[in-house]
Amino acid sequence: MPYDPAPAPVKPYIPATANLPEFTIRALVMGVVLGMVFGASSLYLVLKVGLTVSASIPVAVIAITLFGMFKKMGGRESTILENSITQTAGSAGESLAFGLGVTMPAIMILGFDLEISRVMLVGVLGGLLGILMMIPMRRTMIVDAHRELKYPEGTACAEVLKAAATDTSRAAAGEVREAGSDAARDAKRRAAVIFGGFGLGLLYKVANVSFKGWKDVANFEFGAPLKAGSAGAEISPELVGVGYIIGPRIAFTMAAGGVLSYLMLIPMIKFFGELLTVPLSPGTMLIKDMSPDDIRDAYVLYIGAGAVAAGGLISLVRSLPSIWKGLKGGLAGMGGAKTAAQATQRTDQDIPFKWVAIGCLAIIAIITVATPLHMNLLGALLILVFGFLFATVSSRLTGEVGSSSNPISGMAVATLLFTCLIFLLMGWTGGRYYVTALSVGAIVCIAASNAGTTSQDLKTGFLVGSTPKLQQYAILCGAFASALILGPILLKLNDAGTVYVPAAQVAPGITVDASKLTETAQLQGPQAESDSKTYKVWRKTDTVGGPEGKYLVGEDGKLAYLVDPGINGHHHTRPDGTEVKKYDAPKAVLISYIIKGILDQQLPWTLVLFGVMISVVLEMAGIQALAFSVGVYLPLVSTLPIAVGGAVRWAADRRNNKLPQYAKLNEEERVAAGDRSWGTLLASGYIAGGALAGIIIAITAGVMTNFDSMMAKWAEASNPFFAGPNADALSLIPYAAIVLLLYWVAREKPQR
Repeated sequence: MPYDPAPAPVKPYIPATANLPEFTIRALVMGVVLGMVFGASSLYLVLKVGLTVSASIPVAVIAITLFGMFKKMGGRESTILENSITQTAGSAGESLAFGLGVTMPAIMILGFDLEISRVMLVGVLGGLLGILMMIPMRRTMIVDAHRELKYPEGTACAEVLKAAATDTSRAAAGEVREAGSDAARDAKRRAAVIFGGFGLGLLYKVANVSFKGWKDVANFEFGAPLKAGSAGAEISPELVGVGYIIGPRIAFTMAAGGVLSYLMLIPMIKFFGELLTVPLSPGTMLIKDMSPDDIRDAYVLYIGAGAVAAGGLISLVRSLPSIWKGLKGGLAGMGGAKTAAQATQRTDQDIPFKWVAIGCLAIIAIITVATPLHMNLLGALLILVFGFLFATVSSRLTGEVGSSSNPISGMAVATLLFTCLIFLLMGWTGGRYYVTALSVGAIVCIAASNAGTTSQDLKTGFLVGSTPKLQQYAILCGAFASALILGPILLKLNDAGTVYVPAAQVAPGITVDASKLTETAQLQGPQAESDSKTYKVWRKTDTVGGPEGKYLVGEDGKLAYLVDPGINGHHHTRPDGTEVKKYDAPKAVLISYIIKGILDQQLPWTLVLFGVMISVVLEMAGIQALAFSVGVYLPLVSTLPIAVGGAVRWAADRRNNKLPQYAKLNEEERVAAGDRSWGTLLASGYIAGGALAGIIIAITAGVMTNFDSMMAKWAEASNPFFAGPNADALSLIPYAAIVLLLYWVAREKPQR
């Protein structure tokens, strides 16, 4: 749909003239606390698998539930605007956790330590910068482009809030629901559909992942003549829900990018490289020995990163007129206080632009002088430029494909590509600039992530009638609080999985001059109970006589331990035989490869340029490349279920459009009716339930490790839906049930 700078005005659920409690202490505190909880859960998941899902909807559902319990105990009922503030403050934790989990572990792969000051600075500064950069874009992204940018999770969250609106909120909205009336029955049915979908999504995901009821990813690999080709899907309710809400066009476009990767690029690399007798850089294995995922990690990820970078830049250039319009509106607000006649209505009030500009400049100044970031003036300027660029792209992309499918890590990759290339041209190569480049990429990654989350929350507020300024205050508070707690959690997760390997096992006979070593350290985590000595630290940079890495050295110069980190470590057993679960942090590995690859002049630029040309060719053909590029970068198992949801939406809309009540509607009105349909409500519930299940999954997998191991052993031995030759096909049975239910609910009855 072409961009329309003057869409028809949208009537919010709560009118601008209404005066309801909104920015209350209880709403803000609950949002901040829930943000910390979801941030911790999301951090675990991103370290484990590299993915998270939006926290806005589950935070809203929990807020509604807790405020409802408070009312039953004699307290005041909450308003829909209070619930909106709570979910806005609570959503920041997940986006911060993603940015930190994607970038900060790379510091250890590059040979440095996780320092609490560095992690917390990156989290706080990046989170606040992304929010501030989004504020001037609110009118352009949220209001003017309302019909073009759907913000699926934000729209779904608004439906959840409206379905659970209390009597006070409904009265302010002018929604009269007399007992037994059609409106009251309809409201109850809508609430039942949303919360029924929430319950079903939650139970499905927990039974699937925590209790190993069936495989969570159904995957099918092909043989000749399409050798190494594969198709798979993460059979989760939240991705189907996202696909339904964003609609078939974007959903199919994303899946098409995945098809290109998994059914063309990967088989093509396998076909041409199978006869090679030496590894093809940047891969380290023979291509004939690689699985489809190995080929993707070694080659296609670089192609996807180039495609996302080019698609994002082209999208930014296309958006420049609307961006400039938003900036002019913000600059116009710096002229001073408005008269009473010029006062902006409540639902159109933002934090004044002058304070936004001052805040951004202050953050950049702090970044420049902060010692732990190893920053210089050029690095700070790059953060300012790339931060604004990708905050804008992230906000638009969240509107198109949703927060859960927003390729923030791809934007971090693009930032690092350009930053490291500039450093290379300046002659800044080698390890001393690793931390500077990573700090630039990490802050931009977190800023882009929080900008997307902020725009999604503002979309929710736009639909329900919240005050944007108060939402912006709420998410600033939530981001700051979450950043303070996520740094220590990241370090604790790493310490809990760190193994101190006796040096005699891996580097026997090596000694160093301890008098020249100035850095000291003690054991952390479980092994610290048996050894409380203080050691000197030696960082080995080669593989002669033993693996490279961090070693603890005694006063006599003899190596005592190899420090194998909990994140991206290789040793899974402690000296006492205890098994240790490591965190793979797959995207942090990619980021470390890019930094070392460029600054050590080893990056496969050919692969990156292949990706750039994919986006260029699509744009030349008149196809917007960004959504397709996202599909090239993301695994097909993530984009295919989104396409399934889009297909359900296409089938349901096609059937409903033939009904009498749709006969006189134009195309735009039919799309709007589809956005309000019963299917959208159930899809919203699926997203909420699947996202909230992430906390339960994190508990069972990360804390109740014995339970998780027990269920895995049982499923491997006795559950044909989880393991065995037919597990992939059988796992599609429960998945088909929730897909068919979504279509059945989305079908409307004829009205005469």
